Amino acid sequence: GLTIMKRKRRGKLARFIYSLFIFFLALGIFGAALLAFWFSTLKIPDFKSFENRKVIQSTKIYDRTGEVLLWDIHEDIKRTVVSYDEISRHLKNATVAIEDSNFYHHNGIDFFGIVRAMLVNIQAGKIKQGASTISQQLIKNAFLTNERVWSRKIKEIVMTIKLEKDLGKDKILDLYLNEIPYGGNIYGAEAASQSFFGKPASQLTLTESAYLAALPQAPTYYSPYGNQREKLEERKELVLQRMLDLGFISEEEKETASKEEVTFQSKGNQSLKAPHFSIFIRSYLEEKYGKDRVERDGLRVTTTLDYELQQKAEELVAQYVEENTEKFNATNAALISIDPKTGQILTMVGSKDYFDREEQGNFNVSLAHRQPGSSIKPFIYATAFKKGYNPDTVVFDLETEFNSSCNPDHTLKENGVSSGDSAVEEDEQCYHPKNYDNIFRGPISLRDALAQSVNVPSVKTLYLSGIRDSLSTIHDMGISSLNEPDRYGLTLVLGGGEVSLFELTSGYSVFANSGVRNDTTGILEIKNSKGKILEKFEPSPKQALNKNIALMISDVLSDNEARSPAFGERSWLYFPDRDVAVKTGTTNDYRDAWVVGYTPNFAMGVWCGNNDNTSMEKRVAGFIAAPLWNAFFNEVFKNLPKEEFEEPEQVGLVMNGVEVEEITKPFLNGEWRGAITYEIDKISGKLATEFTPEELIEEKIVIEIHNILYWINKRDPLGSQPEKPEEDSQFLLWEDPVRKWTEEQHIKEQTIDDIPKDYDNIHKPENRPKLTPISPLRNALVNPKNVLNIKFSNTSKYELAQTDFYLGNSYLGSVTKKPFELSVIPSLFIDEDTIETNVRIIVYDKVRNKTELTIPIQFTY
Repeated sequence: GLTIMKRKRRGKLARFIYSLFIFFLALGIFGAALLAFWFSTLKIPDFKSFENRKVIQSTKIYDRTGEVLLWDIHEDIKRTVVSYDEISRHLKNATVAIEDSNFYHHNGIDFFGIVRAMLVNIQAGKIKQGASTISQQLIKNAFLTNERVWSRKIKEIVMTIKLEKDLGKDKILDLYLNEIPYGGNIYGAEAASQSFFGKPASQLTLTESAYLAALPQAPTYYSPYGNQREKLEERKELVLQRMLDLGFISEEEKETASKEEVTFQSKGNQSLKAPHFSIFIRSYLEEKYGKDRVERDGLRVTTTLDYELQQKAEELVAQYVEENTEKFNATNAALISIDPKTGQILTMVGSKDYFDREEQGNFNVSLAHRQPGSSIKPFIYATAFKKGYNPDTVVFDLETEFNSSCNPDHTLKENGVSSGDSAVEEDEQCYHPKNYDNIFRGPISLRDALAQSVNVPSVKTLYLSGIRDSLSTIHDMGISSLNEPDRYGLTLVLGGGEVSLFELTSGYSVFANSGVRNDTTGILEIKNSKGKILEKFEPSPKQALNKNIALMISDVLSDNEARSPAFGERSWLYFPDRDVAVKTGTTNDYRDAWVVGYTPNFAMGVWCGNNDNTSMEKRVAGFIAAPLWNAFFNEVFKNLPKEEFEEPEQVGLVMNGVEVEEITKPFLNGEWRGAITYEIDKISGKLATEFTPEELIEEKIVIEIHNILYWINKRDPLGSQPEKPEEDSQFLLWEDPVRKWTEEQHIKEQTIDDIPKDYDNIHKPENRPKLTPISPLRNALVNPKNVLNIKFSNTSKYELAQTDFYLGNSYLGSVTKKPFELSVIPSLFIDEDTIETNVRIIVYDKVRNKTELTIPIQFTY
């Protein structure tokens, strides 16, 4: 009976499973039928409506008011449809090679490519390779939304397969090459060929075709007019290599194409305002949100740009470049300004004329990395101040060798032995930089050295600061491109690395904002087509540099008196009614001229030079870049509120996190003649005592002329004097010119034995004048309305020189001649109800011994 029951149960389960199978089979057949019906009735959309779709969903970029449209990304689309035969075979092959190498071997979906891309992406840990075929891209780019949902992906696959079945490969490639974006408002091969090379697509060479095929993956990033030209070259070479691998070209053709030089041209887009800034913003959008979303999602972008200022900046750049071209052979310029309190970009001019194709106007020089010359110096000096040095610290400006593999006379050491100090070893060549005027000034304060941009003291300051610590300061302040300390060596302080005007101005804005850094941004708000806020500006303040250090730098850079010996009292760097800090920079080969400056509420940098790196006339930046910088600041000041820098604290400094109440080392405080000090009485010349009048005390120093490394351990400048200064690899190199200079100046040096042994014996209590009152006497009764005669007698070792008279706290006058008497009417100096007061007499003899006599009196009315 149990067996029969089990069989019945199994039968019921089998019938249930069978029924379930039939149900899902019927459901599958029905779904497949629906899918087949949908597939058979699905029509390929009309590609002629391409432009309209793009314009409707175009991303729009506005200025900070949200009212001035800077760029409607797809306005005035350039697209000329041509037949398949009117497109160069090189471009067809190049596009297939780089975009879809299996194009002729799949039915629209490349399953092998999908697996390959998955493996590559898994190995890389990020999306590094896509698997969309040309057919899929055509469907996706032209007709589908950017939603990341399965229904959209399924529709894409179905439409792709339908497209392949109905049109065939050549027609698909034809449509693709007529639709594909090549950057900006350029769509399709014909428009790209005409825009970039001024020729029809049918006449494209192999090299030109490789360049065009390289663009669609990231048209803004790879733009031949952008700042990633070297990346475009790399991708062009990749295209050629893929074509070779697929047998489209021979090795000889590849080599010839790689060597061929191609000239790009640009016809401009007059509807594009603030072009360098607008393209900068588009690059940001594409990097963060993807090219598809920028093209399709109808983003509304409100930027930080002050368009009124931008217009004035563009006008002035064009004006001064014209003058500089004639005067200095400087054919281009860039200008950028930032609000240091927020980090918001207010203006960005990347060249004199974005639309000038002959001068590569599309290239944004404000983002290009160039050598900054002396404009990098403030960051080095800030690092020195962090360590305990200060604007009064003195170093010697003398011709100095800095390579420890060399002798002080700039010859290589015979054995080639080096100290092993990586901070100073650069190469086997000696290094002894000159100053811009070929003058050596002897002892100079760090204030004057920075303000006047003197090179030799600045190299010494970098050594004292430390290269890596200086780079750390630079990075903290927002300059990220300097990352090769061993390559720069001590040339870093003279511009041995490369930075962009954008980074440099951003770094200076930290000084302007009392050491507080805000991330530099061009975005106020981004909304999608439905009004949803995707991004909104939020302040990001961070104390990147100690406030007092920043104020010290601003104090030096705004010190027109300290700057005047190099630039003059009324230079382009000076504003009589504004607090403006500024630094110039000129590279040794005169390829770059910089001026970067700031007020507490505005930072602005200017670069002048030539895009092709050719040299200008041999003039410093003050002559080339400063007039433009000055002219724009004058425009800014018309509406910018006046703000002044805070005065830096002179005591209570914080050095490397340690509060220093007072800096007592003479060398740090500006004394360069030695470190041993003593005080004397100016009259006797003997050692001062507690009785020596303060005004007669003079600090003297034992004159011992040495370089700063003799007195200070660079690793601990506030610590004790080094016992063996010669162990520092730079000591002898610095000391030799100092010793020679001392001899040339005929300076007589001293030792401790030259300190006086005797103490001041003039100013002693027993030598003070002794006074006896004559009139009035103590506790005398005085009628305040009558004349009071003040007299005294004295005995004194030295003749009297001066007597001061007081009635209470009222000063009555001084007498410097005998008989040292004074007559007054008291009522003129006291209140009506005063009952009693004092007559005070202060007497000085000719050696400034001092005695005070107080005589109490009472008034009768």
